[in-house]
Amino acid sequence: METLSAQETSNTAIDDRLQALLPQLTLEEKVQLLTGRDFWTTWPMEKIGLRRILVSDGPTGVRGEVWDERQPSINFPSATAISSTWDPAIADRLGAASAVEARHKGVDVVLGPTINLHRSPLGGRHFEAFSEDPVLTADLAAAYVAGVQRNGVGATPKHYVANDSETDRFTVDAIVDERPLRELYLLAFEKAVVESRAWLVMSAYNSINGTTATENDLLETPLNSEWGFDGVVISDWTAVRSVDAAKASQDLVMPGPDGPWGDALVAAVRSGEVDEASIDRKVLRILQLAARVGALEGFEPVSAVPVDREDLVAFTREASAAGTVMVKNDGVLPLDPAAVGTIAVIGHNAKYARTQGGGSATVLPEKVVTPLDGIRAAFGAENVTFSTGAIVQEGVAELPLAQMTNPATGAPGLRVAFLDADGNELFTEERRSSALVWFGGDAPIRESSTVRLHTSYTPEETGSIRLGAATVGRARIHVNGVLVHEANIEVHGKDIAESFLAPPSSTVEIPVTAGVALDVLVELDTSERTGPLDNALSVTIGTEPADLDPEVLIIEAANAAREADVAVVVVGTNSRVESEGYDRSTLNLPGYQDRLVHAVAAANPRTIVVVNAGSPVIMPWRHEVASTLIGYFGGQEFGNALADILTGRTEPGGRLPTTWPATQGSVPVLNTTPDSDGKLRYDEGIHIGYRAWLKAGATPAYEFGYGLGYTTWSLDSVEGPADPVTSGDSVPLKVSLTNTGERAGKQVIQVYAEKKDSAVERPVRWLVGSAPVWAGPGEHLSVDLQIPTRLLAYWTNGWNYDPGNYQLRAGFSVTDLPSATTVALKP
Repeated sequence: METLSAQETSNTAIDDRLQALLPQLTLEEKVQLLTGRDFWTTWPMEKIGLRRILVSDGPTGVRGEVWDERQPSINFPSATAISSTWDPAIADRLGAASAVEARHKGVDVVLGPTINLHRSPLGGRHFEAFSEDPVLTADLAAAYVAGVQRNGVGATPKHYVANDSETDRFTVDAIVDERPLRELYLLAFEKAVVESRAWLVMSAYNSINGTTATENDLLETPLNSEWGFDGVVISDWTAVRSVDAAKASQDLVMPGPDGPWGDALVAAVRSGEVDEASIDRKVLRILQLAARVGALEGFEPVSAVPVDREDLVAFTREASAAGTVMVKNDGVLPLDPAAVGTIAVIGHNAKYARTQGGGSATVLPEKVVTPLDGIRAAFGAENVTFSTGAIVQEGVAELPLAQMTNPATGAPGLRVAFLDADGNELFTEERRSSALVWFGGDAPIRESSTVRLHTSYTPEETGSIRLGAATVGRARIHVNGVLVHEANIEVHGKDIAESFLAPPSSTVEIPVTAGVALDVLVELDTSERTGPLDNALSVTIGTEPADLDPEVLIIEAANAAREADVAVVVVGTNSRVESEGYDRSTLNLPGYQDRLVHAVAAANPRTIVVVNAGSPVIMPWRHEVASTLIGYFGGQEFGNALADILTGRTEPGGRLPTTWPATQGSVPVLNTTPDSDGKLRYDEGIHIGYRAWLKAGATPAYEFGYGLGYTTWSLDSVEGPADPVTSGDSVPLKVSLTNTGERAGKQVIQVYAEKKDSAVERPVRWLVGSAPVWAGPGEHLSVDLQIPTRLLAYWTNGWNYDPGNYQLRAGFSVTDLPSATTVALKP
């Protein structure tokens, strides 16, 4: 059999070969291919040489088919950290690295990138998406997609479209006028489809202007008809509600094997309600995807073996530092390890860092380097003290592996047994974590009545602990053979992701003695599980924070800071604040962290604050500290990357991709909650993010594009074309700048357009281009940029060009734009 390349989907021979497979399939078989086989795979069809296609969550890490700590994944920095690099090359490398991870795990399709916009800073999934600006988002998303697919794995830009918040996400109707829909929310997706030729796009849960995303005409126009998308529209999990979605350009329903299509869709085709030609088009797209990833016999995959490989751990460290934003430095940084004395490291997140946000993007890394680990390694453990300062954790945290012993094997960990109604074991696992999720895999959740988790836990300190479980349903906790607690743990919210991935907890206080093991047995009743996740289960066995006096913790931390040469305070969020499934209600840091920073800054003027949050938080102490670094969710190498920055081994390379407010009340666009009619109205139109701040004339704490390095720069000039340009062309710009400092560094050139006499409403200014640059001390650079004139157009029943003069301003943030040139656009 001749083997044909699937690299170019426009290849007529490939289309003909795929078309020839259709007559071999019955209608029932065609329809079967349009719904997944299970949580993560599609149906194989041996008679046409089709194997299953395996998809995996993976915007910033590829988990694989099972949620299992025994099959660890690289935990890359969050999307907000990647976007803060303003560097498409980093995004491309992240894509390529994700594909390497995918192939290692047998994964064909990565469900990412997440490229919804940061419309409101309260968005709970903010950390998983790139930016508040569509152009920056589009550039990074296109680069990520190119990197993934060059290595032979499908990328899936998501969630199409206007899925920019989590509140009532299954039912919310986003009411968006055509112009902002085109100029903002669709523009963020366009480049990944048109230029990087994404092989899939994921349709969202929400409705747009009255029609659910999976049934919306937007799946055809602009996605297919204007952008030339020839890939698979895969649904978000459970997003397809009815056969009506089959009439739209929705191709694949996930998960399976159940769903709204199946027999109902077969009947709809036979009755003439749905055209079989529509079914054939969907099947052909799935077969084409299979050909691309190597899942269809007779077709050569785009890349059978990844061609771009690098040290993934080293890349994670580099990317974390490149995306760290320094928003203040009074000269305390960088620190010389040979000259600095003692360092007081303070903060719950310094020891228990958040390296990723909560939800379906979660991966399980083999090892995490915390800020405390990284600082001790860089400056010497003997020179570093640690104080908790403030408790950030809410709910139970998993038990440390080193303190657990599996009673069945004697190895670190615990034993899990699935039992039937008579108490017989159906399935057992020896696990190395007490935070467990079954979401796919072989565990017989539907067939079991009870799940039993058993370990021997050895406390390190004498006193009392709050031992318990985080899950949904009835749980019984036995300690040393005695039932000490029984609870029916109920869901607080309506979102299945919230109840599944961030479940509530119930605990009991028990006395413990250091070094004396406790036999801990937890039983979960699984006999009455229903709903779309009845074959999935999550549970964490662990401890809640003790009742410690917050004032005492703050005093202890301030005293430690006073006695040290430098204080490094790590503040941040927790899994109850930033996660899939719910939005934030406040931008304030949880707990007593603000009071902690005030106290430490008063005790030591050389206080450095590291913000370990995926999205903006209010920093009322920002003027009191010597330096502030925004480290986001820095991935598994977060601590080492932070140490690299603190020591000056590398510089913080980030610039803000989203505005950080000084107060929550000053944010121009904040609302994420639908009205009583279920509609979330995007009344701000084209003015989100920095555009809204400029329109309101308000001043944030730190503006879009802002960030500092360890050197200084001058923007010397920007030169545009002398002659008018024509719509459809690009505007050539030459930007000159100089590193005026004494060390090498990075800068991000940013170009914004302004149109004072526009025929239509415009933002005060809007981003049209950017480029990261590097230079040695005293070095002068001249950088050429091409600005597409499409970014000067506006949408009214099509793209329209307003002729006349445009001011193109260049600089280092949305308000720091010292040079400009005037460009004339022809009618």
